Amino acid sequence: MREYLLYRHGHTCAYCGGLANDPVLEREHVVPRSLGGSNRVANQVIACRTCNEAKGNALPEQWLAQLRASHRKIDTTRARNMEKVFAGLRPSLRDAAAVNATRYATGRALQTLGLPTTFWSGGRTKKNRSDQGYAKDHWTDAACVGEAGSAVRIPRALRPLIVQATGHGSRQFCRMDKYGFPRTKPKPRRATVRGFRTGDLVHARVTTGKKQGAYQGRVAVRSSGSFNITTANGVVQGIAHRFCRKIQSADGYHYNLGGRDSSPTSAGAAGRGILAGN
Repeated sequence: MREYLLYRHGHTCAYCGGLANDPVLEREHVVPRSLGGSNRVANQVIACRTCNEAKGNALPEQWLAQLRASHRKIDTTRARNMEKVFAGLRPSLRDAAAVNATRYATGRALQTLGLPTTFWSGGRTKKNRSDQGYAKDHWTDAACVGEAGSAVRIPRALRPLIVQATGHGSRQFCRMDKYGFPRTKPKPRRATVRGFRTGDLVHARVTTGKKQGAYQGRVAVRSSGSFNITTANGVVQGIAHRFCRKIQSADGYHYNLGGRDSSPTSAGAAGRGILAGN
């Protein structure tokens, strides 16, 4: 590790560039280990002992602020070089390592139950998808995982079902004005009005009045029976309940058919393997 760092920094202090005339070069953690810094090579540089002791266990942004406030020539050089070091500092992989460890532990636990469980890399998934000419998308990646994903047929007409968690409304009891004072009455418990509840997916065919037409979307109920419907083109207000027909009750999720961007981009991908999403 030390030999690599010496080669990477040209046997010169990464902070002062040799201005300190200190021949003793040491490995230095940009983010100190005592403050949560990792031992990865991306978090280490070569520094002379003078700069290493001057920095101490300060965070890089803290030491950079101190250097910028100084007018000494060596501190000006340190600040300039520190900006380069700080710009090239990559985030820690600690969180990714924790997720991967959890993933493999879960897989091993499933294997003890006798369930067919295999592990595959993202590189294999990308190769399968690229070889078959499919565009990048989450659902096509799911179909191209592992050995079985090397021969998958995804018809051009196939569209994925996109499920989005929307929740069951806000916990806020009343709306506030710009000063933080309530401007509405406390909202009641989630009520049913004329058989409809806020969040239901409805289809409305208005046959009379200024808003004649067909509308489909999520409804916001009112006790008066005049509802608002959020469609793909915006909110339509004042739709009478008698024109509405419920398609789906609110369950905290929004369902939508995805686009066709993930259809095969090469003719050679058609006619092979199995149907995905069956």
